[in-house]
Amino acid sequence: VADGMGGHSHGEVASRLAVDAIQDSCVAADRSDAILLLRRSIEVAQEKVLAAIRAEPALLGMGTTVVSAMLIDETLTIAHVGDSRCYRARNGELELLTQDHTWVNDMVASGQLTHAAARAHPLRNVITRAIGGADGFEVTVTVTKARPGDLFLLCTDGLNAMLSDDDIAARMTTGCSLPEIGVGMIEDANAQGGVDNITVVLLQVEEREEPWRAAPHVGVSGARGRARRATDSI
Repeated sequence: VADGMGGHSHGEVASRLAVDAIQDSCVAADRSDAILLLRRSIEVAQEKVLAAIRAEPALLGMGTTVVSAMLIDETLTIAHVGDSRCYRARNGELELLTQDHTWVNDMVASGQLTHAAARAHPLRNVITRAIGGADGFEVTVTVTKARPGDLFLLCTDGLNAMLSDDDIAARMTTGCSLPEIGVGMIEDANAQGGVDNITVVLLQVEEREEPWRAAPHVGVSGARGRARRATDSI
C-alpha cells in the first residue's frame, strides 16, 4: 500500500513507481530472507523515485509512504516508511504493528503529546520519512508470528485519520467476509468526512491441514465516497 504526496498527479506518479519497483523486486527474488528482501525492495523504490525527480525537475517534492508485508510459512514480515499502517486483529483484540514516521508520533513517543492531542494536532500530517525524501530515509522492518484466525490490515492514513482504533477494531472483529469488512471501513471513514483517499488490504490467516497458508487477500480502495474491490490469490 502506497500513499502518494506532492499533489494528486505527482503523488500518483510516486506511488505507482514505488509499488511497481517493490513488486518487481519481490517477484523474481529469493524469498528465503524476507527482511532483506522487503528492505531492499523499498530501497529500490526510493532509487526509482529519486531518479524520476532528477530526470523531471517538475516532479520535485513528490513522494510516497509505503507499507508492505510478506507471509512466509508462519512469519509475517512488515516493512514501512511513512504513516501507512499495519494492524492485526487477534482473538477480538486489535494491535497496531507499525509506528507512524510523523512529527506528532515522535512527540508522543517523547512524552510531549498525548495520543488524543496528536489526533487533532495541526501538524499531524507532517511526515518525517517518505520514499522520495533524501533526508532521513530509513526502512522500518517488523517481524511477527502469524496464527490461524489472525486478520491483518494494511491501510493509508485516509482510513485511520477518520476512524479511531476502536472503530477499526469493531469492523475487523465482526466475522464478516473480507470484502464486507473492507468496504464497511471505507464507508465508515467516508461518513466521518472522508477527506483523503483510502486504501485497505486485508489478509486472513486460515487454519488448514496442509499446506499452511493464508486465505486470499482483498484490496479495497475508495476516494471520498467511491470504492472498488479486487481480489488476488497469494
